Amino acid sequence: MILNIFIVLTIISGYGFWLLFEKAGRRGWEGIIPIYSQWIQARMTGRPYWYIGLLLIPIVNIFVFYNLYLDFIHGFGKRRFWENCAAVLFPFIVLPWWGNDSDVVFLNGLAAKNMKVARAEGKITTKASELDVTQAAYQEYKAKYPYKKSMLREWADAIVFATVAATLIRGFLLEAFMIPSGSMQQILLIGDYLFVSKLNYGPRIPNTPIAFPFAHHTMPVFGGKAFSELIKLPYKRLPGFQEIKRNDVVVFNAPAGDTVAVENQDIPYYDLVRAMGAEAVQQQFTIQTRPVDKREHLIKRCVGMPGDKISMKEGVLFVNDQPGFVAPESQMDYIVMTDATGLDEQRLRDMGIEIAQVQPGVYRIFLTKEQANMVKSWSNVKSMQMILEKSGVAQENTFPNDPQYQWNYDNFGPFVIPRKGMTVPLNAQTLPLYGRAIRVYEGNNLEKRADGLYLNGSKVDSYTFKMDYYWMMGDNRHNSLDARDWGFVPEDHIVGKALFTWMSWNADGNGLSKIRWNRIFKGIH
Repeated sequence: MILNIFIVLTIISGYGFWLLFEKAGRRGWEGIIPIYSQWIQARMTGRPYWYIGLLLIPIVNIFVFYNLYLDFIHGFGKRRFWENCAAVLFPFIVLPWWGNDSDVVFLNGLAAKNMKVARAEGKITTKASELDVTQAAYQEYKAKYPYKKSMLREWADAIVFATVAATLIRGFLLEAFMIPSGSMQQILLIGDYLFVSKLNYGPRIPNTPIAFPFAHHTMPVFGGKAFSELIKLPYKRLPGFQEIKRNDVVVFNAPAGDTVAVENQDIPYYDLVRAMGAEAVQQQFTIQTRPVDKREHLIKRCVGMPGDKISMKEGVLFVNDQPGFVAPESQMDYIVMTDATGLDEQRLRDMGIEIAQVQPGVYRIFLTKEQANMVKSWSNVKSMQMILEKSGVAQENTFPNDPQYQWNYDNFGPFVIPRKGMTVPLNAQTLPLYGRAIRVYEGNNLEKRADGLYLNGSKVDSYTFKMDYYWMMGDNRHNSLDARDWGFVPEDHIVGKALFTWMSWNADGNGLSKIRWNRIFKGIH
């Protein structure tokens, strides 16, 4: 329905542009041919030839397109702020209106007058020479009718341009993120500010294009939704520079974030339901649903690619039956017992190490392998033991959260990550693994009846996936809410690739030491 409305409005806008091109002394069809139309507009308004080449550069082409478009509209005397806004936001209304209005003429008739004189003098022999006359008339018109903006208009134009530019950059080019948790310690620290590239994997067209500028899903100060679902667009990704590679650090929308308990968003809604029951959660919290592009952002390492076989044994990740990548700074947690002197907790925190005292002389610490060897060497450390869950013992909120799979964060699998075009049998064993992807991510009605499974009303015994999926895990394996909780990440949830930290703030520091100077402009690998 939305797509049909969009097509109709585009046709109406094209009709209006056709009429305006005819008023400008051109053939109407020239106004609706992409690139060629912009070339004609550029020649009319005196833009250099190379300016058209900018239309081939993603993001930049949006600015160039609207610059040419508004220059063309100005040629009809439509220079007021509301006229510019109407031309951009409601072209399907104003373009046919101006095209059919006899009082709206191109360059106040200068172009037509000059064209008549040039023809009489035999100066016009080609369409190119017609453009030269139109361009000269455009410059004469600008000199004859200079337009002076008021201070209010200057400020309004600057604010609108800055908002549009920042929104486009944030949506299609680069976006800044802050690390709120320790799931990627020590690769990323709490308080790291980083830039994420939308261009590497290709920027997504927003699912919900109507949204408050610079807000993600919640309005600042006032609360409530910062977006409208009046217009919802299907998933579409523009071409990128590269494909996702195994072990990339990736930002994505939370797969389990389609539903949230507003007052307790730190815990996934489905984990709350398993702990409290759906009715209790509904009674205690305000429940809100969110489209894909407005779900919470997460950052993890992509350890599993579409079609990979994934498993974990005693805390060791296996990908296609081979030990998976372990970042040098990956952390596990340990129980450390000391003598009466205890550990220097502040020293450890200054090193970016998370520590909690369980009881006097007993600590739980998240450490890299190198850090673990260092702590173990201290004279007051009596013993040190890595914490691991036992195989075959089910752990709460471990994917796929089904009794037949006695899995935990240290021992699970094997299973295969879905890839586009992969067909899986549907039965009691596979349904817990792939059911949510089929129902929620790919938008199917999958139901279990007495005589078998039905997909969109038809009985089936297999399913072929429409998207690629990924397996995302934090480097801090025992302090990370990741795919082991909510499962696969669909390709339409991928936001971008983490590039580098541009600032790092240590809340536990003092004075200038609050800034981690050694992390500024540090690349992310």
